[in-house]
Amino acid sequence: MGEDAATRSQLERMLAGELYLADDPEIDALAARARHLVEAFNRSRADDSDGRREILGELLASIGSDTEIRAPFLCDFGVNLRIGARCFANFGLVVLDVAAVTIGDDVQIGPNVQLLTPTHPLDAEQRRAKWEAAEPIAIGDNVWLGGGAIVLPGVTIGDDAVVGAGAVVTKDVPSNVVVAGNPARIIRTL
Repeated sequence: MGEDAATRSQLERMLAGELYLADDPEIDALAARARHLVEAFNRSRADDSDGRREILGELLASIGSDTEIRAPFLCDFGVNLRIGARCFANFGLVVLDVAAVTIGDDVQIGPNVQLLTPTHPLDAEQRRAKWEAAEPIAIGDNVWLGGGAIVLPGVTIGDDAVVGAGAVVTKDVPSNVVVAGNPARIIRTL
């Protein structure tokens, strides 16, 4: 921790999960790059799997083999999003990847799922001044996220878990369970 926090760029602070100023030009440039690539992906032809994969390869930190994402797809930066092999994301996936979002192998994601890492200060003055932070999301292997599920900042979902349609996941989910509701609660062990 010898580095003086005052000398770190806002982008470095954001990537470290610290409070940062959201309207920083370096962060804006990274977001603009992502918007350009996301727009190209969403305009691409569904039957152009090689072209779509190339765009995702440039946009995302990593994407595993045989993974399919259906358009429309939205993300903030892409550089903080890692998706494993053999995953499927249906229409309307939204990933606010201000912090790391890691999706394991063989994950099934229903339509209109949201993975949201950003947090905002409770203090109104800090929010007005555009201060933000984020907490990572981790999704294990062979997870199924039902349509419309929302996963909030800092949540880890264990291997082989199922998240019911429309669930709002506010806390970590252990492996081998089904959660549902708002807030999501364990309703069954697998």
